[in-house]
Amino acid sequence: MRLKGIKIGFALTGSHCTLEKIFPELEKLIIEGAEICPVISPAIDHTDTRFGETTEWKSRLVQTTGHRLINSIAGAEPIGPQALLDAYIIAPCTGNTLAKLANGITDTSVLMGAKAQLRNLRPVILSITTNDGLGINLKNIGFLLNTKNIYLVPFGQDSPFVKPNSLVANLELLLPAVLHALQGKQLQPLLVNMHE
Repeated sequence: MRLKGIKIGFALTGSHCTLEKIFPELEKLIIEGAEICPVISPAIDHTDTRFGETTEWKSRLVQTTGHRLINSIAGAEPIGPQALLDAYIIAPCTGNTLAKLANGITDTSVLMGAKAQLRNLRPVILSITTNDGLGINLKNIGFLLNTKNIYLVPFGQDSPFVKPNSLVANLELLLPAVLHALQGKQLQPLLVNMHE
């Protein structure tokens, strides 16, 4: 159990098509001994989609982690002053969240959690899922790659001919990325082929 005694904030944002793939990776962290504190963005809290209703996702998250959800800025704020977490994951991390984080905007519970974690000089791990990763958001990815205590789950183009600017993290590398981040290291290689 490589994460025994480790407390991890696990924040979900509104890439609803990715949520089903997130839960097996979340369960791997729990199997490794991590205690998970779930955080959700307003999109997860309030938006029903063809991929599932908010009540289903929230119930599943509480059931999987055994902890109540943090869904407000006020609820996430204590992460900083109380030094509650050893690591903080945003998965999926949408382009919107990515851009706000890179520009210091803290207008959701997820972003407050990240800000609070960075205040304590502790790792924030981003699992990006964005249709504009090689477009307008590329500058934000570059900025965050050079930001202390921010680590990325290795990523690649998921649909280079249909959506050439789209980037997604390889979710199977989430656990290794977390283990490396806890040691202050970026998992390499960072750029991976998503079509092998």
